[in-house]
Amino acid sequence: MSLAFALSLGLITVLAFMGLPMGASMITGSILYLLMRGQDMGIAAEQLLNGMYTNYIMLAVPLFILAAEIMNSGSLSERLLNWCNAVVGRFRGGLAQVNILQSIVFAGMSGSAIADAAGSGKMMQYMMTKDGKYTPSYAAALTAATAVIGPIIPPSIPMVLYALVADTSIGYLFLGGVVPGLLMAGLMMLQVAITARIRNFPVEQPVPLRQLPRMTWQALPVLLMPAVLMFGIYGGVTTPTEAAAVAAFYALIVSVFIYRAVKLPDLYSSVLTSAKTTASIGMLIAGALVFNYVVTIENIPRTISATLLAWDLDPTMFLIAVNILLLLLGCVLEGTTILLVIVPVLIPTAQALGIDMVHFGVVVVVNIMLGLITPPYGLLLFIMTRIANTSMRALVADVGPFLVGLIIALLVFTFVPDTVLWLPKLFGYVSPSITP
Repeated sequence: MSLAFALSLGLITVLAFMGLPMGASMITGSILYLLMRGQDMGIAAEQLLNGMYTNYIMLAVPLFILAAEIMNSGSLSERLLNWCNAVVGRFRGGLAQVNILQSIVFAGMSGSAIADAAGSGKMMQYMMTKDGKYTPSYAAALTAATAVIGPIIPPSIPMVLYALVADTSIGYLFLGGVVPGLLMAGLMMLQVAITARIRNFPVEQPVPLRQLPRMTWQALPVLLMPAVLMFGIYGGVTTPTEAAAVAAFYALIVSVFIYRAVKLPDLYSSVLTSAKTTASIGMLIAGALVFNYVVTIENIPRTISATLLAWDLDPTMFLIAVNILLLLLGCVLEGTTILLVIVPVLIPTAQALGIDMVHFGVVVVVNIMLGLITPPYGLLLFIMTRIANTSMRALVADVGPFLVGLIIALLVFTFVPDTVLWLPKLFGYVSPSITP
């Protein structure tokens, strides 16, 4: 490691701790490195522009964000919750099960854990804590844990970013996340069922079964959205990026013309919020692109790859090390930073060990999502403490059992690659690598 790189890394760390956005910190540190190495400053702009404006898949990010915002501003989330309540609300701890089920369905529309928690999560918090049915901390913990499923079941914004850095098929990545996402949801449902018996959670007034067809019909446009996306991508009708545009357009049509729940001010607010979120993510991506150029000049990926290969790690031991590393980093770093800066360094070693890039991508994304509910830097924890008006200590105590269950699920599809690759292979995926 050269002195220039060490000072660059130090400057990025200092600026980030001082509160400067991570993207701006990485750009500043990278410029310092270029100055010290006597290179042209235009290289930074060149790397930024080449990465941001020549990559077609980047367009999927703002479009999926816009789709989620439009759905949150309309009555789509409310209709979805009513349908979920009719299906599973009749069981003990039914509202908790509703929370998990709505996250599964909402995951097929937003691709964002934050959108899930900030959107339908607010309504679930109110429904679960009304009349003291559940403690605020338990309701908030469950909402945070279920929101993690959002970017695992397609569509997924983190998987789009992984595809950017790993040059992997987005379509097969999306398919690879289906079974792991459902496995995670199933384990949480089992946990809730057991806890409901132990803590004697309330049983909701059951919705008569004769009303279920009517409620299904009312929620049908919402429920069809994941099917529309999947048909578009895997039916060969659209690319994943075009499917993101279809998702935003579909959400607009359903909210404005079918449900008539979104007015012009609501639409303006959704577009504005989406633009702000996209700008924030875009700045982070821009900084990562420039800094990754610096990392490449320093030959750090090759050096780390050679070091790890010299340790004679087999694929299984490497995946264990990656899981531990990413879970620890998730406690202190923002997920997108890990995905854009740390993961590219690990990819050459994974490829050299013959690990399938779709399998590796799903493992990476799940690790990064778990970082959203691990203290001290768990973004979903911060969001839910504000929504639920509860203490961080109480929230962390209640989210702990769910985190353990999700880690168990992570270990299952880390060591059983077919849980990830089974569905992609059904759609014609041929793994170029030999997974452990």
